[in-house]
Amino acid sequence: MANITKEEILSIIKEAFQEAADSHPLSPDEVIWVRLAIKAEADRAAFRKAVIDKSLTGLIVTGLGALGLYFVDYFSAHWIK
Repeated sequence: MANITKEEILSIIKEAFQEAADSHPLSPDEVIWVRLAIKAEADRAAFRKAVIDKSLTGLIVTGLGALGLYFVDYFSAHWIK
């Protein structure tokens, strides 16, 4: 067991995965469904990221606008007579 090379280990692992895949193959319809499910999940993740980015941007812009209005109000109340 100690004289096993890296290539032999990789070969054994590949054979084990191939046997497992051969014993439980997916039908073509199942393969299509799995690919569509993976794509749908990726699309949902992208949508959530876009919503979070746009919400954060909106909050920052609103905060800057409110800060600007506060300074205009302060300036007009204390400096313009």
